Amino acid sequence: MRHSLASLPEPPTRPGNGHLQDWALAPLGLIEEGAARARAAGKDVFRLRLGLPAVVGFSPAWNRRFLTDLGTFRSAGSFSAVVPYLSGGVILSDAPGHGPRRQTMNPGFGKRHLEVLRERTQAALPGVPQGEFDALAWADRAVLALLNAAYFSGEFSPRLLHAFLAPLRQPFPVPALPRPGLFLRVNAELRRLAHQRLTAGGDDLLAVLAPLPGGLEETRVSLAAAHDTTTHALAYALWHLARYPQWHAPEHHGAVLKETLRLYAPGWMGSRRLGRDLVWDGVRVPRGALALYSPYLTGRDPGLWDAPGEFRPERWADKPPAWAYLPFGGGERLCLGMHLAQMLIHDVLGALPPLRAVRGDATPQPGITLGPRGPLVVRRD
Repeated sequence: MRHSLASLPEPPTRPGNGHLQDWALAPLGLIEEGAARARAAGKDVFRLRLGLPAVVGFSPAWNRRFLTDLGTFRSAGSFSAVVPYLSGGVILSDAPGHGPRRQTMNPGFGKRHLEVLRERTQAALPGVPQGEFDALAWADRAVLALLNAAYFSGEFSPRLLHAFLAPLRQPFPVPALPRPGLFLRVNAELRRLAHQRLTAGGDDLLAVLAPLPGGLEETRVSLAAAHDTTTHALAYALWHLARYPQWHAPEHHGAVLKETLRLYAPGWMGSRRLGRDLVWDGVRVPRGALALYSPYLTGRDPGLWDAPGEFRPERWADKPPAWAYLPFGGGERLCLGMHLAQMLIHDVLGALPPLRAVRGDATPQPGITLGPRGPLVVRRD
């Protein structure tokens, strides 16, 4: 027997707007309450009332289906489509075109090519201030310089790059507002630098992407997707190392980063639109419904992790449950920039002097990505 969406657990609603107000103002509390009610009912999916049929799943089984069944879970019509920064390129492509398009881009973001870029990204890393400084603000500046080096050999106007990416750090609806003048200036700079690569050669990421169909759009979109995700992961990692200095050693940094991403996955929520009806645990979810998965919820699920809210890098001595740790997505849609982000963060952590936490607010703030409310003040002695 198949049941309708009305049979699914859901968080409390508000008269007149369902879950829209809480989704806009306090989405983490909303989905945490939904997941708690789903677990209490023996479910791994709950319903949200967002003006259209919507479901959120958080189990490894749901994650696996969500990320591998590309015919059912379609990117077109997802949340990315309403954000001009992310509305295009491989992010919004679907099967059968997604795979071939992704294959043309993979070599530039593979480990072998990133090693070619490593010397210049390491050279671009700004110095660590003496005394007290805000790790969040420093991480923002550092990642901006590192990505400029990786994508453009440091030749993109830093001021324009900052102006382009800064709105992504703001709460909704700021990232979704159109900025035609800014995008025109950015696209003009991309064309100028791409012409240099096409005529004189080069080996940075722009040189790899520029010759591809839609390569400049892929450059702009992947750059936007990379900045805040890497910034927030780096800021949280710095904060954890300052609070737990016993973990500040190269042999521990891998576990520190994994634990940071488990607790504070920058891509805290992923969305798709159903290309056909889905039956999940006896419940029919109709074609066109919004389907979501949450690395944040899965990464903090008490059924999957011991003491899920605590920072325990030692847990990474063992492998996590399959499809339970997904800060970079999974399957064919694994994050294109995963190796780049990991390389940059590990290089920064390896170059850091000892730090001490002074004061800060690490409360996660969801927007396009999940980052700390901040500031995160640390001290270099």
